[in-house]
Amino acid sequence: MGRATREVEYEQMLLSRHFSLHQRGGRRRDGALERSAYILLSRLEVQGPMSIGELSDAFGLDASTVNRQTAAVLRTGMAERIPDPEGGMARKFRMTEAGARTLREEREGIVASLERVMADWPEEDVAAFADYLRRFNTGIERLDARPWPRP
Repeated sequence: MGRATREVEYEQMLLSRHFSLHQRGGRRRDGALERSAYILLSRLEVQGPMSIGELSDAFGLDASTVNRQTAAVLRTGMAERIPDPEGGMARKFRMTEAGARTLREEREGIVASLERVMADWPEEDVAAFADYLRRFNTGIERLDARPWPRP
């Protein structure tokens, strides 16, 4: 393993540490959504209604875990169960307007935090960093055979 790869590993470890320090009970200190709900709603936002099986495949999680996560967003009214729009047997989960509003507010809070962190970065550095993160994530997705749809 090269020196640069070791530096990436170390910085990635610190990034996950910083992320967890700003979390309490799975959510941002001032946020409304737990991490799993944020990720689930983000996927529904980009891909549209999905069944338990589709969500399980997309996240690489067993159906019981996805059932718990979807039950939580159903209880809060951020998602609803609907018949499959394409006529399939499995019911699907769709984000509600309340879910879309909460997701939008949560994302705006995260973006505001990131803007404070990178306040002294030139815009081209922020764009380059976003490009590197996208390349890093798509590399992981390629190895895992689970590409994440991007808007």
